[in-house]
Amino acid sequence: MRCSLTLAAAAASLVSLVEGHGYVTGTKVNGVWTEAQNPNWFYVSTSPATAGWKALNQDNGFVEPASFGSADINCHKSAKTNTKFVSANAGDTVTVYWNTWPDSHKGPINNYLAPVSSFASATPGSLSWTKISQTGYISGSNPGNWATDTLIASNFSSTVKIPAKLKAGNYVLRHEIIALHAAGSDNGAQAYPQCVNIVVGGSGSVSLPGGTPGTSLYKRNDPGILFSLYGSFNSYPYPGPAVWTGAN
Repeated sequence: MRCSLTLAAAAASLVSLVEGHGYVTGTKVNGVWTEAQNPNWFYVSTSPATAGWKALNQDNGFVEPASFGSADINCHKSAKTNTKFVSANAGDTVTVYWNTWPDSHKGPINNYLAPVSSFASATPGSLSWTKISQTGYISGSNPGNWATDTLIASNFSSTVKIPAKLKAGNYVLRHEIIALHAAGSDNGAQAYPQCVNIVVGGSGSVSLPGGTPGTSLYKRNDPGILFSLYGSFNSYPYPGPAVWTGAN
């Protein structure tokens, strides 16, 4: 049975949540902060309404490659929509903040958008994703400098620009880190997808293309999923669809 702890008390009793991997705490657009979903929502009597989707990631865990064919890969484990949203115009930069991230968990950061008619009725299976940005390997060797290193150096934040000509409407932003420290072995990669509702305004007129269902984004043996971070390489083969530039 869930106890009636306050969010602060729940956070204090679950110190391990912030000692391991991470989760998205919120976003900032043009100086305006919007809260995302703290995993401690599970331990309070009333789940807060935020822009971030709720998920069963209270252990700060991940989605393993063996589960890439399940709905969990969309917005994390057993994710459910929420009611609030981030406000941004086409062309705006969204800064996404994580609570923490371990420097050993190097890998790419991917950003996707999916259009929705209603946030209240959206489900993981109804989302079809278009990749709008990706950053990964930057320089160096074994294991080198990665997008996650930039995130850590930027106060655990990462930026994504909304395509400048994107049509106004309701979207879900899928912001994801794929940790590669154990990806040299089958089923070793770790996906950390985080979903945030976003309302895009402005005068853009370009709609997203058809997109890709979450269950078709990656396979466990894709070169960028089964990847030796400690081997010899000078580039990274990004998994998933190519970045869409049709509204840039």
